[in-house]
Amino acid sequence: MLFHSTRGNDSHKSFKDIAIQGLATDGGLYVPDFWPQIDLDQIKACKTYGDVAKIILPAFASDSFDEIEIRSMVDDIWQGFPSKHLVQFKNFDDFSIAELFHGPTAAFKDFGLQLVSYFLHHILKEDNQNGVILGATSGDTGSAAIHACKEYSNIKTFILLPEGNMSEVQRRQMSTVKNNNIFAIKVSGTFDDCQDIVKQAFNSDQFLPQNFSLLAVNSINWLRIIAQICYYFYSFSAINITKPLCFSIPSGNFGNVFSAYAAYKMGLPIKELCVAVNDNDILDRFFKNNDYSKNLTVPTISPSMDISVASNFERLIYDYYLERDAMTCNQLFTNFKSGKLALNDDLFKSKSGLFSSTVVSQEETRKIMKYFFDNYKYALDPHSAIACKRALEKSDFHVVSMATAHPDKFPDLFRALDIPIANHHPALQDLSNLEERLIAMPCDFSIIKNFINNSL
Repeated sequence: MLFHSTRGNDSHKSFKDIAIQGLATDGGLYVPDFWPQIDLDQIKACKTYGDVAKIILPAFASDSFDEIEIRSMVDDIWQGFPSKHLVQFKNFDDFSIAELFHGPTAAFKDFGLQLVSYFLHHILKEDNQNGVILGATSGDTGSAAIHACKEYSNIKTFILLPEGNMSEVQRRQMSTVKNNNIFAIKVSGTFDDCQDIVKQAFNSDQFLPQNFSLLAVNSINWLRIIAQICYYFYSFSAINITKPLCFSIPSGNFGNVFSAYAAYKMGLPIKELCVAVNDNDILDRFFKNNDYSKNLTVPTISPSMDISVASNFERLIYDYYLERDAMTCNQLFTNFKSGKLALNDDLFKSKSGLFSSTVVSQEETRKIMKYFFDNYKYALDPHSAIACKRALEKSDFHVVSMATAHPDKFPDLFRALDIPIANHHPALQDLSNLEERLIAMPCDFSIIKNFINNSL
């Protein structure tokens, strides 16, 4: 399997290449040259998430590692999870919830970041190189990256945190890690401002000294997509599904939804993908009205979804809507600098069917959280509650809602709603007693670049 860019000017890349490079040289995102087809009978026979990963991962990494080696690696990658049950399920009468928050930082991003960090360390060590991770976070990506990479001395990690809307628990997961290769940087700007600095760094020819590689851990890195593809297939294996399958997914940067779409392209019998968003509704506006236009980011109680542009959305436009027309994709996203993208109406309408979308206000999010506790004695974090709106609607589907963060990440919100959290996450219990180390910086590319280089 080789990979190429959605914009057509960067191709024939190996699994190792895209692990290290992250963003394509032409500004696009990497996708596989073709969609490998997965034997669903093999998937049904799988007992664990790891069993599924041993089928999915070789389909993408076989050009760089042999299958026996990959299968052995899978046994090591997710060792940082406190529970041997990496994904857990709650089954209700007409729907299921897939709990993706049992990793070391209590969020679904542990799946992707544990995989990314493992391979980055492995590849850099083989080449006797050092790496610098630069990432932006709206809440969960940063902590997952920090905890995945903190023990790897050949990788230094710099995470940009936006000012303001992030829970104290989310911030402390990053700011209390004292390893000397970890840097949590509080930037005077929004998540989109932080993301712009990351993109500018990857587009810069001389951001780091020659003996360092700049590494991507945001969801633009295809390795994160692979890890997430696995838990959609594992859901199909683990849940008794007798009706058409719908996944309802809380979405910010669109990586989680695109992973489900990738699973669909690989043969998973998905009938609907529901894209659930908060008041930052660019994705809902697109799927309903073909309106992908950038607005100012609105702070909400579901901060990991507070984005104005979805980084992974380009992959869907390229593969699903444009059917891999790289020239048109390049034009669309080059012109998107103006803040607006719209497809031909006939093309947009011809692709209706697989995707639905819903926007959930903050007040409705609170009501869903209360409803689940009052009726099921089940605590949902605000992101997962947004996805569960689709599960509460009458339909002919078996809806699997993806629960992406543990309730312990938002204790103030649960206290305000008078919802007790019955099962606490072990990794989050002592954070309030730890000293923080948070570096404050202006939203200035040059200043951040100089700080990173002086810290190497």
